[in-house]
Amino acid sequence: MLVLTAVFIGLGTWQVQRLFWKLDLIARVEARVHAEPVPAPTAADWAAVSPEKDEYRHVTATGTLEHGKSVLVQAVTERGAGFWLVTPMHLADSSTILINRGFLPAGQRDSTARTASEIAAGPVTVTGLLRLSEPGGAFLRSNDPANDRWYSRDVAAIVRAKGLGSPVAPYFIDADATPNPGGVPIGGLTVTNFRNSHLIYALTWYALAIMTIAVTIILRRRRLI
Repeated sequence: MLVLTAVFIGLGTWQVQRLFWKLDLIARVEARVHAEPVPAPTAADWAAVSPEKDEYRHVTATGTLEHGKSVLVQAVTERGAGFWLVTPMHLADSSTILINRGFLPAGQRDSTARTASEIAAGPVTVTGLLRLSEPGGAFLRSNDPANDRWYSRDVAAIVRAKGLGSPVAPYFIDADATPNPGGVPIGGLTVTNFRNSHLIYALTWYALAIMTIAVTIILRRRRLI
């Protein structure tokens, strides 16, 4: 019973630590999302990009979109099921950044149904949130590059599948809600609300510790009687 009590207290303390970590994360993300956009990290800064200081930064990038090498990544959003339209953007310094231009309803998966969304050739500026690569795929679903089936925005895998030879950033940009021609894709759907149940979990573990101590005391008293 003493061992169980120690375990429950340890788990509760771990959840308290997770609570403060989550609160700090939420505060950092909120500050970044609402900050003025800054230029996206260039190739010289890619090695230093990290979740702690860069994820969800409000950034901007200017370059030419290569629509012919876009990929569709399955997505479920507040607008229902569909796809993220991820398109390479080639910058003036010969590097490339993947741009998640936004959400496409399932009925517009075929490129012929969204020709109006393909911005004319030439430099364009995209503003949005910096996101780090999502390797592998989704829960119980692995990306299948050979068949062009994508369940996560895996930068390295997309680069290999589409033969993007130039240096490619280790992150992608979720475009903001600036309207696209034809009304699609729909940007600005990045989810920045994080579930935070750590306090409840901590109280549960501590309650179990108290209950274990109480049961131990009761049993000991009965034995003494």
